[in-house]
Amino acid sequence: MSTTETTASATSTDEGGRNANRSTTPGSDGFRDFISNGWAERDEALPSAREQAAFAAARRGAVSAAFSGIRLVIPAGDMKQRANDTDYPYRAHSAFAHLTGWGSDSEPGAVLVLEPSGAGHESTVYFRERAGRDSEEFYANPAIGEFWIGARPSLEHVATDLAIATRGLDEFDAVIGKVDTSTLVLREADAAITERIDHARIRFAAEEALSTNAQDAPFSLEVGGDHEPDAELARVLSELRLVKDDYELGEMRAAVEATKRGFTEVFEELPRITSEVRGERVIEGVFATRARLDGNDVGYGSIAAAGPHATILHWTRNDGPVVPGDLVLLDAGVELDSYYTADITRTFPVNGTFSAVQRQVYEAVLEAADAAFAVVRPGAIFREVHAAAMAVIARKTAEWGFLPVSAEESLRPENQFHRRYMVHGTSHHLGLDVHDCAQARREMYLDGVLEAGMVFTIEPGLYFQPDDLTVPAEFRGIGVRIEDDIVVTADGAENLSAGIPRTVAEVEAWVQGAQRA
Repeated sequence: MSTTETTASATSTDEGGRNANRSTTPGSDGFRDFISNGWAERDEALPSAREQAAFAAARRGAVSAAFSGIRLVIPAGDMKQRANDTDYPYRAHSAFAHLTGWGSDSEPGAVLVLEPSGAGHESTVYFRERAGRDSEEFYANPAIGEFWIGARPSLEHVATDLAIATRGLDEFDAVIGKVDTSTLVLREADAAITERIDHARIRFAAEEALSTNAQDAPFSLEVGGDHEPDAELARVLSELRLVKDDYELGEMRAAVEATKRGFTEVFEELPRITSEVRGERVIEGVFATRARLDGNDVGYGSIAAAGPHATILHWTRNDGPVVPGDLVLLDAGVELDSYYTADITRTFPVNGTFSAVQRQVYEAVLEAADAAFAVVRPGAIFREVHAAAMAVIARKTAEWGFLPVSAEESLRPENQFHRRYMVHGTSHHLGLDVHDCAQARREMYLDGVLEAGMVFTIEPGLYFQPDDLTVPAEFRGIGVRIEDDIVVTADGAENLSAGIPRTVAEVEAWVQGAQRA
């Protein structure tokens, strides 16, 4: 933030008065009158409905059918504090985005309500509409005032854009007033709204008990207690995303292409990367620039792990040097404005050529990835993908003499010695979240049957810690992961990231070619 000015009436407009002690915004009647006038008329042309609006409506229809007659509250969530009066960049909850089609341009604090109506539901998005330029909010509220954060949409604009009814957030109180014990809320999205729903449900139950003299059957729901019905809503919303529609698949393809561009630009900057003490930070920054140019942001904290850092599964400090002769494991993905994200990992030699041992490890991981991909088809079980990759990892590490038993013995559930070198899973669903559909039931996820339209990663790896005495010295400090984004098709599978070089020869040519460009 380039200015230190804050609101004049901090207690009412400055997010709880976090900086009331340094408020210097003018508050005189003359200033208020002057700043409220002399503005050109706004361009109020309404947009056409965005492409995803029809898809979002179909998703709401599926949720409506699953919860007939039940009021559903799905908040977008509000801003999250980073430090004092600064907040993290806003991102709406993925379930809200999925059901509305509202992505990076969504308004903080918005709420989607599905109100029972006849055989279905009426859907309404409640959000804080922009204030007029004659209001104090316009110039004195750094959280939502347009003078501070730029233009904000009107109710009519959003209603047309998303093809959904809209109301001002102040009207959401009426929804709270209608809450009964059957009302469900997506608990994790907005703690304040969840608390209001909880108290409203308790109040309704208590009043109902009094009106029916049901003293022998007191209502047992308590704030912070068991909320299994709400968990059912979260589960359904999560499982709804297991199979992607045509719009979602198009976004996934675009996210992968943007990610490929980001990787190439990293290679082009290798001379600078290797010259910096914290070259991993340069890798992170170069990729983040592409993510901001082509989309909303990175889909998750990028892993730019050079040398021995590549053996640390979630290395996100990215503060180490990048040394010629080492490998770099780059795990990164561009998140588009729709919030759909890619999740790609490529491991490459800094100097453009794999050493003999690096090549040996890399080709083993590639073989595991290809084996996993070969089993993907409709009707297969999700966990079979992991099993196929693990069979290769066990065989390779046994052949190299790293295991105390044979590959077959290591694969037994009671052993799993090969997992020392790949402790993570091989696949996870991908979409609006990098680990999408996380609240789906086990029988729908790990033990689920693959269907056309499912998108997930295949990402085997081998990681030999620098101090691992179970492997020869030349292997220590080498970490390799190859991660691709896969979609199940009607008769098999497609590797969405197949266009991003994967083989030893392709990766070497990619790095060397970027250097010559």
